[in-house]
Amino acid sequence: MTCQPTKTPPKDAINIPALREKYLLERDKRVSTKGQAQYVRPTEESPVKDYTADPHMPVTPRDPISEEIDVIVLGAGWGGTIAAYHLTNAGVTNFRNIDISGDFGGVWYWNRYPGVQCDNDALIYLPLLEEMGFMPSQKFSDGREIQGYCRLIADKTGFADRALFHTQITNLEWDDAAQRWKVTTNRGDDIRAKFVIMACGVMNMPKLPAIPGIHSYKGKMFHTSRWEYDYTGGSYGSPVLDKLGDKTVAILGTGATSVQAVPSLGKHAKQLYVIQRTPSSVDERPNPHTDPEWVASLPKGWQKDRMDNFHRAAMEMFLPGEKDQICDIWTEVARNLAAELNAEGWPEMSVEEFMSRREMVDYQVMERMRQRVETLVDDPATAEAMKPYYRFLCKRPLSNDDYYPTFNRPNVKLIDVSATQGLEAMTEKGFIHNGEEVEVDCMIFASGFEVTSDLERRWGIDTVVGRNGESIYDHWREGPKTLHGTMTHGFPNQFFIGYIQGAAYASVTEQFGQQGYHSAYIIAEALKRGLTSVEPTQEAQDAYVKTFQEIAVDLSAFQSECTPSYFNNEGDKNPKWALFHSWGYGWANFQQMVGDWRNKGDLEGLTLRKSAEAEPAE
Repeated sequence: MTCQPTKTPPKDAINIPALREKYLLERDKRVSTKGQAQYVRPTEESPVKDYTADPHMPVTPRDPISEEIDVIVLGAGWGGTIAAYHLTNAGVTNFRNIDISGDFGGVWYWNRYPGVQCDNDALIYLPLLEEMGFMPSQKFSDGREIQGYCRLIADKTGFADRALFHTQITNLEWDDAAQRWKVTTNRGDDIRAKFVIMACGVMNMPKLPAIPGIHSYKGKMFHTSRWEYDYTGGSYGSPVLDKLGDKTVAILGTGATSVQAVPSLGKHAKQLYVIQRTPSSVDERPNPHTDPEWVASLPKGWQKDRMDNFHRAAMEMFLPGEKDQICDIWTEVARNLAAELNAEGWPEMSVEEFMSRREMVDYQVMERMRQRVETLVDDPATAEAMKPYYRFLCKRPLSNDDYYPTFNRPNVKLIDVSATQGLEAMTEKGFIHNGEEVEVDCMIFASGFEVTSDLERRWGIDTVVGRNGESIYDHWREGPKTLHGTMTHGFPNQFFIGYIQGAAYASVTEQFGQQGYHSAYIIAEALKRGLTSVEPTQEAQDAYVKTFQEIAVDLSAFQSECTPSYFNNEGDKNPKWALFHSWGYGWANFQQMVGDWRNKGDLEGLTLRKSAEAEPAE
């Protein structure tokens, strides 16, 4: 089936100067200067429980472990699972995954809220489909299928039974004499690992808004990533929230999670308040079942081809004549622009001319999204408050067929807190809005995860100490310094998976997968060569960082015009952990560069040691 460009308002109906001014006004209402102070951690007095506690699975008692091992993989989400897969394929099998959760899956283990699905194409998002012989059941897989597939990879590859779950690493310390990492945990474990892979994830630490009075609230309160079906009724996979029929509920946040959870809450709660600082753009969501005949027709290598197609469309541009294989909101701007350029025979143009053309299509697509709100939300004031006045990719593009119609229910009300940059305050009985108290039985936080905060907040590990007693938190206090976004000088045998100074132009699972492959290659080579440690030289690291900074695409002007979100680091003008601070020449060029580095086989730029006392190996 050919994917057609969408019908958008004509160019002569788009007044870019006026819209740009409107966008800036809407942004300025919402920008906060509080940074990380916008969010707090739960306390013993807070109704929100410790985020390390697991509501889904009981903790099984076990004796502490004392052992020496080749590799510890910190995490059992996508980053840790794919790293373990690549370690196994590289011949490294003496390793363990360690995770605070009760099973593989990461964010898909924790998130069990009503309506949970991935919000981009599952044939892109789910990795290793050809290798595993697996196909998602629909275009947008639900959370249960995704978590189950993550576990399937671990089972099928043979590393599932070695994982330590419900286990939090408390300290990592490099022992230069032993040439090993000393790993301690909250279960009393004492593990000495040759290598450590930090696959801590991007969305692993839930955010709790620092609302004045939040800890005084006496009602029920929980984060969507720790959904409590005992309170709401229903169950994971059957979200009939029948215990909310006599309850007044508020949900704070209107991002990806809320857009999926609100329809169920609106259907079952006596009264639902949806608290919004910034509206999301929410497109239609056709979710067809996967056609077996289509699956049978796919050639070898189809998933990589589909991923490449997605990455070009979402982050760059289709090639001349290339068809859109994804055909949803993520690729709409590129698809519509490609249709225009194809009709013109793909004329030559400068970068400035191309970006001007893309900007116009961006404005047309977002105007279409605003008109969609008008057609689906009956109340004009509510519809106006829900219109997304910002550029495409200022916030995560979403899709859902039931979200907007839910606001036509008499028991559902939007609470717009843009003017106060968030909720004014909470009380024992509810919250304050426009100076008046609104009583609620239950407050649900769909406030997302700490994506770009300091490492101490996101990792939750007390100490990570490298050579010479230096803390990684101090070493990277002003942002990461790496070689290939994977290793850092002063921290031997330590590897990092995440949006850390690499090629962050891909879907998250492909980004993590390529980092896992690169890490597994270096570890396997080190073990084969009898090396006790590998570490970037200062010179190689400095050269990489210099090149990375010189070729970086300057997104500051675009991001400064965006409304606050994790896509633009909550409006931070000088973010240390910018999510999309990427290799300036693009995803394909980065993969070619690190691939050429591996093919040379000499581990160029790394200090190679045979023993703690020996000189670096040649």
